[in-house]
Amino acid sequence: MDKGGKPKRSDGEHGMTAKREMKQAGSEVGARQAGEAEASLPAMPAEAEPEGPSGIAESEEWPGTEEVGGPAGTGEMEAARAEAAGYLDDLRRLKAEFENYRKRVMREQTAMAESAAGRLVEGLLPVLDSFDLALAAAEQSQDFERMRRGLELVYGQFHEVLHKEGLTAIEGEGSLFDPALQEAVVQVEDAAHGEPTVVAVLRKGYAFKGKVLRPAMVKVAKA
Repeated sequence: MDKGGKPKRSDGEHGMTAKREMKQAGSEVGARQAGEAEASLPAMPAEAEPEGPSGIAESEEWPGTEEVGGPAGTGEMEAARAEAAGYLDDLRRLKAEFENYRKRVMREQTAMAESAAGRLVEGLLPVLDSFDLALAAAEQSQDFERMRRGLELVYGQFHEVLHKEGLTAIEGEGSLFDPALQEAVVQVEDAAHGEPTVVAVLRKGYAFKGKVLRPAMVKVAKA
């Protein structure tokens, strides 16, 4: 017992107490040093918000991404549909008009062809009448000279009708050979002709309004 009446501690108890006090003092010193070190560090900036693919923060509103489901967007869609429907109606009307035009042109062309054919046939009727008269005269008379003159008259009428329609005979004997108008089926050598010349027409050729219908078959002489 000490002088105060308290029990006297042994040397071992004094050592353990000293160790606890030293440990506590070390903890206080370490905490104080850690606080001083933290205070000396610079302030860290606030964590930046993640950005989108174009460098715009996700929380920010993207330009032009307003919702289109509102009344304005619906009105624009309805206007576009109405405009498209109008274009479709125009195309259908144009198609119908073109089809009517095509049919009208075909009818007009057919009518023109029939009119031309009818005019030609009408012009050949007098020729047919002349043939009838010539045949009737041949049955009643044996005058061959008269029959020949009648046939020449019919031939002249027939040729005149075709000529009025645009038919012309291709030049024949005595003309220079033209392969575009004539077809040489026979060739002979003749020193009197320096250039190929038609010396005989074996079958007449004809052109209709400047276009060759049938080339003439000719005999050609050349040196």
